Amino acid sequence: MHFERVHIEALGFTLPPEIVTSSAIEQALAPTYERLRLPEGRLALMSGIEERRFWPRGTSIGEPSVRSARQALEGAGVSPAEIGCLIHASVCRDYLEPATACRIHAELGLSPQCWVYDVSNACLGLLSGMVQIATLIESGAIRAGIVVGTESGRNLVEATIQSLNDDTTLTRQTIKPSFASLTIGSGSCAVLLTHRDLSRSGNRLLSCVARAECQHHQLCQSDTDQAGAAMQPLMQTDSELLLRAGVSVGESTYAELVAAGHPAGSFDASVCHQVGTAHRRLMLESLGLPAAQDYSTFAWLGNTGAVALPTALAMGIRAGFISAGKKVALLGIGSGINSVMMATEWDQPLASGEIDASAAARLQSGLGA
Repeated sequence: MHFERVHIEALGFTLPPEIVTSSAIEQALAPTYERLRLPEGRLALMSGIEERRFWPRGTSIGEPSVRSARQALEGAGVSPAEIGCLIHASVCRDYLEPATACRIHAELGLSPQCWVYDVSNACLGLLSGMVQIATLIESGAIRAGIVVGTESGRNLVEATIQSLNDDTTLTRQTIKPSFASLTIGSGSCAVLLTHRDLSRSGNRLLSCVARAECQHHQLCQSDTDQAGAAMQPLMQTDSELLLRAGVSVGESTYAELVAAGHPAGSFDASVCHQVGTAHRRLMLESLGLPAAQDYSTFAWLGNTGAVALPTALAMGIRAGFISAGKKVALLGIGSGINSVMMATEWDQPLASGEIDASAAARLQSGLGA
């Protein structure tokens, strides 16, 4: 799909305040580590994830989403009355019904004529929402739209720790499907898209491609459908097969993006989905993209699901890595396996949100590059 009229006007983000290190998670897993004689430092060594963040206990999903969406609107100076579509697109949500987007709509004071609904597509939720809003803008149906989401990893990580410590039958082999669950973090991000006539930024969404190879749908599965901040999910992931299959799907999807008129050499930077060290290295190698031109945040934010790639993009903007004049590839992968990839071009990148001292230090260190 090619877009002539769609601009990425702004991103808004909210970072959780509580930092949880991989070392702290291993300390909580001491009974399991001691019984299986697992070496300390294994989690960070295998994933490249040193820490992740959690929301304060009792935080609803909608609360940070409202803040992130408001950050995007206020940062860009776009009136809530201009928004013709609002999509909430994270894996996490407040209820089975109504749509979490309904709360966001109400608290932002958006128009009664606004399309309002949730989208669920694993780690591709926000990118899928961007495509839907972009299509509405391109067709002339709306002038602007917001896709937003909030992921909360605390309950998954804590439920996994409890489950592993309680199961004394586990072996070094049977514990592997639970490993990915320990890399999950929390975060919130919003993307504001507008018609070019409404835009003041000049940041263009040029093209997007999608690919579905859903024969791999069993490689990463969470628990049965639950909603709300109190859910206690578990997730089983065949990380090795998922890695190989995901990189293969990504390679095929990227070839489609190149065929759509965006040769590999035309990109100045890239942002991948934030899974971990092995996924990033193999993905970039398979696509022939230099690691020095890719921005990542998983080392200090973990894997934050559907908000991972947009948040990494926002952090890249705040760090000055995504700057005026750059053409950037957004390389999304989601369990299923699906892939969505985008070609974007930036003139006045804008990402609004509060940065605490720890995040500021991470951005200043250039760790993401």
